[in-house]
Amino acid sequence: MMPEEFSRRNALTAAAAFGALGATGLVATESPAQTRTQGLPARGEVVFRNAHVMTMDRAGDIKDGDVHVKDGAIAAVGQKLNAPGATEIDGRGAIVLPGLVETHWHMWNTLLRSMSGDKPEHGYFRTTAILGQKYEPDDMYHGTRLAAAEAVNSGITHVHSWCHNIRSADYALADIRALAELGIRARFSYGPWQGQPNDQVMNLRDLEQLKASWSTHSNGGLISLGMAWRGQGGNNPATAIPENVWKAELEAGRALGLPISVHASGSRAVAGQIDAIDRAGLLGKDIQLIHAAFASDNAIKAVARTGATVSLSPYSEMRIGFGLPKVTEFLAAGVPLGLSVDTVELTGNADMFGIMKLLQNVENGKSESEFKLSARRVLELATIEGARSMGLGDTIGSLVPGKRADIIMVSTHDVNLGVFGDPAHMLVTAAQPSNVDTVMVDGRILKRGGKLTVVDGRKVAEEAGAASAALRRRANWPI
Repeated sequence: MMPEEFSRRNALTAAAAFGALGATGLVATESPAQTRTQGLPARGEVVFRNAHVMTMDRAGDIKDGDVHVKDGAIAAVGQKLNAPGATEIDGRGAIVLPGLVETHWHMWNTLLRSMSGDKPEHGYFRTTAILGQKYEPDDMYHGTRLAAAEAVNSGITHVHSWCHNIRSADYALADIRALAELGIRARFSYGPWQGQPNDQVMNLRDLEQLKASWSTHSNGGLISLGMAWRGQGGNNPATAIPENVWKAELEAGRALGLPISVHASGSRAVAGQIDAIDRAGLLGKDIQLIHAAFASDNAIKAVARTGATVSLSPYSEMRIGFGLPKVTEFLAAGVPLGLSVDTVELTGNADMFGIMKLLQNVENGKSESEFKLSARRVLELATIEGARSMGLGDTIGSLVPGKRADIIMVSTHDVNLGVFGDPAHMLVTAAQPSNVDTVMVDGRILKRGGKLTVVDGRKVAEEAGAASAALRRRANWPI
């Protein structure tokens, strides 16, 4: 969510209070050793045995199936696989499938979880703007680390950290370090900062330096770099970005070869953003559009024609009153779609199973048809289609030999499941994060037996809670 109700006057006031972005480059502010992950589990040779395997590929489902993992990749998928010496994970009574792919999340503001209330003075944009300006680099770290821990716990193996509170290099590096520590696959999209004046270009110098030194930050290739572009800001003078600013940002991102992600046509107030971007000839395969709930028919056709992708955030879009996602419209046009958490400040949690369930129910409700959007199609959006929307369809999203081993195992023995019916229906309509027994990213087991293996989840939550309380005290915000 972008601060569409945050006025230029507020932005300028914030800028005067906090100053411009620091000129110190990313390489100089933090050593490479500080951004490299330490202590991740070693990749072992593993075989999941006798599970209901959902490949999310043309091979379909395999009953009593096996998945063999070696050197961080999927070596084989089938039945009774020969894997001498491999560690065996008993999958009887469980579903094994690709890890869930999240495509847009303001992970840094997880310290503000559920803080957007029911009154304007505690609305999302005002809360984020005021508290975001009081953030320190450690707050970025604790917020994103908590979000990443929740993601892994919930069966999400890929996240897109859309970071729009980067006040200096240290802020960006803190966010990246948190992602690396959890061992999750991620895209980090570098953006502006809360309260940055609309007529001020974001810190492109630091972005350029970050790109140049990316090998020291990528966590062995698990984390990729993108740009969180502000776009044109819409027709509202309070949100409009001057042409010289948005052009400079976009051109810089493209010159660096970065994927570009932008909030567009998410609310009625900014309807027409996608059309405007298209008229400027700026849509392309490197553009991901966020929300797009008010995309016109012509905009949908333009997105399909240019190869751009869309990330949908049904929980936050509905919670904030922006409207309903256009799922079937984009699917009918052949637009690659992904699903996103967006912000737990609004949604409360990072439950992708809940997001899938909501999406199916909303689409079927809109169409007045029980069969408009199937559970399996929704599951595809959370796995292989989400991966394709992030440009990762050849790497993750399905259980195919040669792809990286991002895999989850969901137990069906828990009381909220218990009766094994159609696996897609079970996952979309009944499953919860608590049912996720095992999570593997790039061949490393990050959750086993329902418990995180990389971090102490309780300690992560406690430290994030303390950071949130201190943040609110600094801002004189009700605690």
